[in-house]
Amino acid sequence: MTDPLLDALATAVAAAPTDVELRIVYGSRLADAGDAAGATGQALVALAHAPGHAAALELLARVAPGQGSEPAAAPAARAAHEEDEDTNPAPATGEVDWSRHETELGLSVPPPFLEGAPAHEDAAAPPMVESTRESVTLADVGGLEDVKKKIRQTFLDPIAHRSIARAFRKTLRGGMLLYGPPGCGKTFIARAIAGELGAGFISVSLTDILDKWLGNSEANMHAVFEEARQSTPTVLFFDEIDAIGGRRSSQSSSSVRNVVNQLLIEMDGVDGGNDGIFVLAATNTPWDVDPALLRPGRFDRTVAVLPPDAPAREAILRAQLAKLPIEGIDLPLLVKRTEGFSGADLAHLCDTGSERAMDDSIREGVVRPVRQSDMLAALDEVRPSIGAWLESARNVAMFGNSDGRYDDLVAYLSRRKML
Repeated sequence: MTDPLLDALATAVAAAPTDVELRIVYGSRLADAGDAAGATGQALVALAHAPGHAAALELLARVAPGQGSEPAAAPAARAAHEEDEDTNPAPATGEVDWSRHETELGLSVPPPFLEGAPAHEDAAAPPMVESTRESVTLADVGGLEDVKKKIRQTFLDPIAHRSIARAFRKTLRGGMLLYGPPGCGKTFIARAIAGELGAGFISVSLTDILDKWLGNSEANMHAVFEEARQSTPTVLFFDEIDAIGGRRSSQSSSSVRNVVNQLLIEMDGVDGGNDGIFVLAATNTPWDVDPALLRPGRFDRTVAVLPPDAPAREAILRAQLAKLPIEGIDLPLLVKRTEGFSGADLAHLCDTGSERAMDDSIREGVVRPVRQSDMLAALDEVRPSIGAWLESARNVAMFGNSDGRYDDLVAYLSRRKML
């Protein structure tokens, strides 16, 4: 059974990771609950922020005897050292006389401390994220007209016409979640949205947030939002949000749950500090995202970015083949034969076809263009890579769409005759 007070303290610590007194209260409660490891961790983090803090040392001594105070053997060791000093007096400062040892042993002993040494590598540091400016817009996204229309209606148009949106009580809070199989252009669409808004673009991944030290991951999450607040207007994009904001009920580590708590706190922006921040996220598995992140005011707008339709496949194939020497390509036939291919699959198809022409060119010593026969042969080798994803999505569409969140997915699977 969970302890409501422990849960509340964990949330509070996630919101204020540098509050030493709060960590000590949380650690004491963990110790009372029999979680010595958790209490030790809180005491150590508190000491990292406030070396020598009396209450932190007391807590550490309580849960890890011998760590928070001088070991019992220390007095005897000191007495033996003092007795030895009678015959081998040490320098008046109490430091080791390295010069004497060097002379006796004929060795050069490195200095005990480095002057101007860099900070400890394990010290918390701000995540390395930076804002960029995007030149692409939704006009650069081939096809997917339904997706672009929904993005404009639910996200871009209310932002561009704020006074009209307010008249209709349309809130500008919250964010947008892009979901779909891998390789279908979710990140490209997020960059295009930033280009449409004329806003900066900050891309955040799992490695920017997670840290092995307790409390640092929450601090990294806060630092990411602070960077966005300092450079508004900004699109803050979380790639693979299921890895950062996965369901807390399925997380065995309290530190990972605390990261989700911190993300919720930052997105809520109760002090109004999130004005000008447009939060986007992408995931292959939206059903693995913590439900609290999908509530109103958070990622409450959901857009399915599914395998490209025929116009999108034509645009992708045309762009990929335009980079190559080609001859006699029947583009409409290739578009028809690539139903269900992702954007990444289409790029791989063109690479495979070009490899056949390149091999012949190397043997003959002259460049031979890519022909329709090369592309048809490549179609015999390359298969859509999203089969496993479609099977998982099919189960969700059939049994997990009670709130209508996956209506776009249901419509797509119905067209594919998978439902």
